[in-house]
Amino acid sequence: MKVFKINGGTLSLALFTDVTNSKELLEGMQTATLEPEVAFLNALLIPDIFPVLAAAHKTLVAKSRDSLTTRTLHAELVYNYSGSKHISESLKRCGISDTTTYILAARFDATPEEMKAVEKLINGKEVDLEELEARANQAQIQKHYKISGPELGVSSLADAITCRIAARDAL
Repeated sequence: MKVFKINGGTLSLALFTDVTNSKELLEGMQTATLEPEVAFLNALLIPDIFPVLAAAHKTLVAKSRDSLTTRTLHAELVYNYSGSKHISESLKRCGISDTTTYILAARFDATPEEMKAVEKLINGKEVDLEELEARANQAQIQKHYKISGPELGVSSLADAITCRIAARDAL
């Protein structure tokens, strides 16, 4: 687990592999019964932490303006990471599914006890965040974000995603 400072608050991130209970986690998110509330992202679509931090910043700005697009702060994080303007599409693509085995868990302003509770929710093995780049599904990311080969010649995958997250509302 790693904690990042954003806009005067924090974002705690933990990466899990070999997750066996994603179906229960998804049901808990959809019924708003997860305790504590947490965002689960499909880690195969995350080549680096920086785009997640950009999405988190955007989420906190929306919260400060009372203009969340989704119902919860943590759903907003998944929505902002996706780069799509369609909420349900975003949550399906960048959130977890019944069969997701590689998950990035994120919680805003988490206490150590809350992050321990998050770890207990997930039946999987916690791994270092450094594994993201090596395990990211580059082809799936390029398809989802419509990143062309020539663009990757002048930019990294993480930078291309970050640009799309930042520019989504302007397009």
